[in-house]
Order: sequence, then C-alpha cells, then structure tokens
Amino acid sequence: MDPSLGITMDKLRQEMEETPLERETRTAGHFAEIEEALPHAMTSRADIPLLDNLSSYLGTHNPLARPATAAENAVWLLDNTAYHPTHHHLHPHEQDAAYPPPWQAEYVAAYFKRSSGKNASGIVADIADKIGLGAKGESKEEGEKTIATRLQPFLQTIQPARSVDVKLPGGEVKRLGPGGREAISSQIVHGLGELKDGETMQVEAVEKAVAPHGSMNTYVAGPEGWMVVSDIDDSIKITLTPSPVGILTSTFVSTPTPITGMPALYAHIHTTLSPTWFYLSASPYNLYPFLRSFLHTYYHPGPIVLRDASWQDLGGFLASLTQGTEAYKASRMEKMYGWLPGRKVLCVGDSTQSDPEAYGELYRRHPDWIKKIFIRKVTDVAEMDETEKNQPQRFEKAFRDVPKDVWQVFTEPGELYGAINTLKGLLGT
Repeated sequence: MDPSLGITMDKLRQEMEETPLERETRTAGHFAEIEEALPHAMTSRADIPLLDNLSSYLGTHNPLARPATAAENAVWLLDNTAYHPTHHHLHPHEQDAAYPPPWQAEYVAAYFKRSSGKNASGIVADIADKIGLGAKGESKEEGEKTIATRLQPFLQTIQPARSVDVKLPGGEVKRLGPGGREAISSQIVHGLGELKDGETMQVEAVEKAVAPHGSMNTYVAGPEGWMVVSDIDDSIKITLTPSPVGILTSTFVSTPTPITGMPALYAHIHTTLSPTWFYLSASPYNLYPFLRSFLHTYYHPGPIVLRDASWQDLGGFLASLTQGTEAYKASRMEKMYGWLPGRKVLCVGDSTQSDPEAYGELYRRHPDWIKKIFIRKVTDVAEMDETEKNQPQRFEKAFRDVPKDVWQVFTEPGELYGAINTLKGLLGT
C-alpha cells in the first residue's frame, strides 16, 4: 500500500467538501497557483521505520507499537475537557445530578521523531521569496530566522506506532496510544477522580522529558452553564486567511497579533458568563504549540481543536485553512454537542471562512443548544473585496431558519457588550 495514501485521502476529502463559497475565495486569492509553487514533501514516510509505518494501519490495536522515549521521540500532549457522559435517551436536566456518571475526557497526543527536522535553508528562502521578505525595509536575516524556527513542526518526521504513559489527576497512570497513520492517538479515558466544574488539572507524561511542550491541561466542565466555541484565525488573531501570502506571513514571520479589542471582549465574556472554552480552528495540528502560546498570552485558555493531519507540504497547510472548513467545523461541533448537550453555547467566528454556514447548520440541528452567534465582518483584507463573503445575502442564506435575534454580524468588538450582558439572564432558562 502506498504510504502516502493517508495524506492523499485527506486532500481528496477536503476537495470533495469544498463549498462554492470556499472555491470562490480560493480562486480570488490564487491559492492553487501558490500552493503548487510551494515546497512539497518536506518530510517523507520513508524516514519512518518500515515496521512502524506498516503496523500503523492497525491504529490503537497495533501489537508492535512501543512506548515513546525521550531519547528518540517528542510527544505533544494536547489540552482537553473533562465532562460527565450523557445518557442520550434523557434530557440533560432529567439526569440525576446527585449521582452523575464518572468524569471522562478525550485524550489526544501527537508523536514525532526527536530532532528530525532537516536543514530548512532552501524552504526558508522559498517562503521568504513568496512573501517578499525584506521588500519593505525589514531585516531579511531576522525574518528568515523566525521562518526557520516556526517551520520546524512541519519538518519533523511523524512517529506512528508509539504510546506514552501519563499520570491522571487522581494519580492513576494511563497509557495513551499508540498513534495511527498520522501519529496521533485519541481515546476516551474514564474515571478521572473527584473533579469540580471550572477546575483546571495538569496531566504530565510519566517520563517528563518525552513531552517538550510540557503537560496538558484538562479543563473540567459540568453539564450546565455557558460554553464558548470560538474560531481563531481572523476572529481573534490576525491571519489574513483570504490571502495565501497573508497566511504565510502571519504564520511564519509576523508577531502573533490579536484582533484589536477581542482580548478585552473575551475577558468580559468570561467575567459575565463564566463559560467553558473551546477554540476551533481549521489549522493542522503542526501549529498547536504556536497557537497555544498565542492563546495563553491573550485569551482565557481552553482546548484547541485542530485538524488531525500533519501536512508535509506547505500547499496542504494553505488548503487546510481554506478548503472543506464548513464540514470539518460542523463535525467537530457535533462531537462537542455529544459531550455537553446541556450547555448554552455562544459561537464566535468571522466572514473569511465558513463559520456562518457551520454555525447556522449546527443551530438548525440543535436549536436549544446554540443561544448566540457572533460573526466578525472582516474588511481589512483586499481579497475579501473580490468575493460575496461580506454581502448581506451571504449571511441571510447561512442563517436561514435561524432567528434574527440569535445571530449578529459585527465590525468592532465594542458592538457586542450589550448583547453579552443580555445573555447572562438566559442561564436559568
């Protein structure tokens, strides 16, 4: 079997799930031409031991998998949310609050070969050329150093067929994994001990040195209360998603910058509603450390939900952010609904991707779950002028059958404070 089949299938699925609006945006931004011109196959499955490569098709049932070691591997432990599993034949409010089921959470880890990033000088030069680095008088040398650093997660060889032992909040040691084809393991872990709504618990690898980015956080969310599902790119962080050059610049060169006014708005949301937080992005998980650092600097922390593919070429990275995002986000939110169906949900997104369509679809499926939708109208990206994404008819279509008082399009965060204060009164309804 062709070892590149997994990546090929991911690309094919994204292409099949591409919406007409996404196709319009990609055409206006000349994404296909730039993706084709970017470096391909920056890493290769040929770098993975043959036995690990072949046995990874068995996923978590791989009898040939081995524990990750600090000498050979680097494991990323991704933050998660602990919740009480729901009996779906009962309404959340009908379940016995005095005897809730044990806490559980989805534990996700990503596995890499340690120090496997290859010499990136040629790729760095290519990216610098594509974005016109140095053309505006900035230091090209410093810019290339930044590119080289941020590029490393895309150059690391993934390491399937590895597992990692972690110490749970109650002290129990649990083995995560092994990782499958994309070197990611995902499993539901039960019985996390006595936890309280709103707590944050740290979960460390037993061999701490195997996890270079440290412990994962488990955020505890009870069955009721508020919950925020927030996009990242161009909703709370400047990414310039409609522009391939803008994406490359903001990801690999520019200092990560929040949207003006959004950190203060999110602080107000947290003070007013005391929600549990989810950050939902179409970025590949290669960007997890980069995005986590940004969120912990400017916003209330919470788990980051990313695409579960490690793109080994930069064209795939650009496509990840712009292709099939509606279907991807709707599927991830459906999973969140399965975890916390009794929460009241506030969705925040923007007009550059398919956030309106994804949020509108989830409202039509679960109208008692989603209580408010805020969409930032992005007007400071030239490529947006060549599409229909900011037109009123786009939003009317995306939010068909969604009551007018549920969704709101805004330009400045200051427009939303009154609406957020009003939401506080919905908690007991």
